[in-house]
Order: sequence, then C-alpha cells, then structure tokens
Amino acid sequence: MPFPVDLRRCQALGLAGTAVLALGGETAGALPARDLLAPGSGRAVLGLVGVYFGVVLLIAAWALLGTVVRGPEPPAPRSLLLVLATWAAPLLLAPPLFSRDVYSYLAQGAMADAHIDVYSYGPARLGGPLADEVAPVWRSTTTPYGPVFLAVARGLSWLTRGEIPAGLLGMRVVALLGVALMAAALPRLARHSGADPAAALWLGALNPLVLLHLVAGAHNDAIMLGLLGVGLVAARGRWPLAGIVLVTLAALVKAPAALGLVAVIALRGRGLGHRGIARATVTTVVVALATTAAATAVAGTGYGWIAALKTPVSPHNWSPTSVLGRATGALLHQLGSGLAPFAMPVWHALGLAATVGLLLFIWLRLRPHPVYALGLSLAAVAVFGPAIRPWYALWGLFLIAAAAPTGSVRDRVAAASAVLALAVLPSGSPADAGQAILAVSGGLLALVVLWQAHQAAQPQAPGRERTA
Repeated sequence: MPFPVDLRRCQALGLAGTAVLALGGETAGALPARDLLAPGSGRAVLGLVGVYFGVVLLIAAWALLGTVVRGPEPPAPRSLLLVLATWAAPLLLAPPLFSRDVYSYLAQGAMADAHIDVYSYGPARLGGPLADEVAPVWRSTTTPYGPVFLAVARGLSWLTRGEIPAGLLGMRVVALLGVALMAAALPRLARHSGADPAAALWLGALNPLVLLHLVAGAHNDAIMLGLLGVGLVAARGRWPLAGIVLVTLAALVKAPAALGLVAVIALRGRGLGHRGIARATVTTVVVALATTAAATAVAGTGYGWIAALKTPVSPHNWSPTSVLGRATGALLHQLGSGLAPFAMPVWHALGLAATVGLLLFIWLRLRPHPVYALGLSLAAVAVFGPAIRPWYALWGLFLIAAAAPTGSVRDRVAAASAVLALAVLPSGSPADAGQAILAVSGGLLALVVLWQAHQAAQPQAPGRERTA
C-alpha cells in the first residue's frame, strides 16, 4: 500500500526539514567571522550533518507535495502559498546559508552610502569589519550589480547603520519580497501560458532551491526574478508600459533579466504583424532607456555597471567553459605551448557563441510562446556563461515552471533541482573529503528516518490463524 500523502503531512515534513537545517546552520552556516567554528569541531560536525538531514527532508516533502499537486484533487494556489510560508518561517532568523554573498551585498551598500565607487573598487576599499566578512576571493572585485540593487543596498546600509545582524535581516526581508512577487506572478503567467497554476507554484516557488538560496541565502536573484515576473504579467495585461519599466528594473538588479524585454516585445506584438512588432520594439527600447537613465540618476552610481559586467568572467568562477578552459590551459602548459594563456578566453568566447546560437534557435522556434522561450533562454545563459551557481538555475526554472508545455519537461527540471539542492555546503565554502562524508551521512540518515516512517505507516498484515 502506498505511503499516505496529503497536504498537511507534506507541510509538516517540509517544516521539520527547514527547522532542522536552520538549527544546523547555527553552527555550520555562513556565519560572521567571529562566530565561525573549526570545521572539525563537534558542534560544526553536528551542524553539517543536521543541515543535510534537513535538506533531504525538505526535498522529500517537496517531492511528495508534487504527487498531491498532480493528484485527482490538487490543492488551490492559496493553500500552496501557505505551505511556502510555513516552510520558509524557520529560515527567517537563521544565519546566512550556502553562500557568503549577502555580506558582499552589505559591503557594497555601505560603499555606496560612503560614496565609494563600487564599479572601480572592491569591498577591501571600504575596510573594517564588514569588508572582513566578504569571502577573500571577492574582496578586491568590483560589483556586477546594477543601480537598482545598489540603491536598495545603500538604503539598507543607511537604515541599519552598518550593523551586520540588522543588515542580514534586512537583506533577507528584501529577498522575501522578491519571492512573494515570484509567487504572485507564477499562477497568472501559468494561466496565460495554458499551464496549471498549482504545478507552476510547486515547481517555481516551493522548489528547494528557492528556499535554500533565495530565502536562506538571501540572494538578490529573488528581487530580480520577482520584478521580472510581475513585469511580464503587466506586459501581457492592461499595463504594458509598466511591464517594460518593471522588466528594466529587474535588469538593473542583475543583467540577465534584460532578455525579458524580448519577451515583452513578443507579448505586445503578438498578432499585430511586422509593423506592430516594429512599434512594440521602438516603444520598448525607448521606455527601457528612459527607465535606465532615471534609475541610474536616482541611484547616483553612474554607468560604471556596464563595464563591471565582466566581473563574472573572473578566473575564480566555476562554469563548464571555465573548467574546459583550465583543463585546456593546463594541457597546453604541459606541452610547452605558448597558447596556454589563451585557453580560458577562447572557451569563454565559445560559450558566448553557443549561447547566442541557442538563443536564436529558441526564439525562432518558440516565438509564439515568449514566456517559455525566455525561461529556456535564461537557462542557456546560466549554463554556458562564464560563471554558474546552483541558484542561477532559478533564472530559467522560474519561467519554465510557469510555461513548460509538457509534464516531462517539468519532471526533468524537478530532478535537476533536487540534485542542485545538495550541491553546496551550508558555509558556502568548497567541500573537503571529510565534509563531503559528513554531508552524505546526514542525507543518508534522513533517508533511513523516512524509510522507517514509511514502514510504520503501512497497515500490519493480519496474522495467520493457527490450524489444529
């Protein structure tokens, strides 16, 4: 007999998962430097095991919830939003998890508040305790973020007066606002695309990657995706100009969202012929440029962010093209070739060419389905770009969840999400062999507990009567 599954059980299991991982994060998360523990200490070990125990419980709850959503009586979107709020609640006051990027955000906001050009200098220029919290590899790196996010970070720095605990909470509130906008946009985009709103919420908002990286990690991708989502909703509705403004603001948080303007043009020009598309293009470009100029003037950051877009090309970043570039460079160096320094730029150029080719193919084939085409395009940018992180998968996943035409696409995306949810240590640091073993142990322990719960829920077979 199958394991009894309903919405309440999924809600309780996911809550247990996020509660345990939040508790484990208190000793194994991306803590402030003064609170960091030695990785081999008992509390850090217990915390790491606890985090992965909780992550596996969360993934299991999400997978079981997927069966409820696909069942004969799927829950209403409002019920799923309540599940999302329940799962997210334990993470609100937890330390940053799975990345130290939020400290970079705070330092960049403090720099902007102190009138230090974040597009010319890294957080090391700021100095002090806040800069010390930034991961060493990024302390001398300029920011690639746009003026809208920097204005938010600067305002938060002014409100919190540079206090780290208050700043961390503020950044998490900003991320939660982004997640709320995502959750509001998903059902509307799904209905427009002919998809199931409940399935869209399950894959695009309740996804473990959203909880682990946008809520617990407080990444600014949340506000980018939230603005992008509501911008697309507005663009296909009664407020097309507001849609252009919102999508442009999303791009002024992180640049990949600029592809959303192509979707806006497609949405506004649908069924209007070549002249209609031309008018939609001109209007979109003009409004986007005006919004960019106004936002940049209000933020007071100047246009240095355009040149700073090369920051993700840092040799410290990981991506398929970067790995191939390092491997090729090492091989050429061993062979004594003078071409070794060119390996990385060549592979990055090939990745860019592959991305452009894929984007052209996607939009030529899926032009009648702009939201889905945009999702696939952002996924291609994430995969073939010079840097990739697990939360970058959410760029495309968010819109694929809203507009994927078949269940098989959603199933593959869901499977990839579950794998990526296990890919990063809660401290945000690279894993050594010992930490990997502890992480696997925590996950296996969760699987044992889930199996035992499954067995206990099975009805006992009646005993055989003894015969005389």
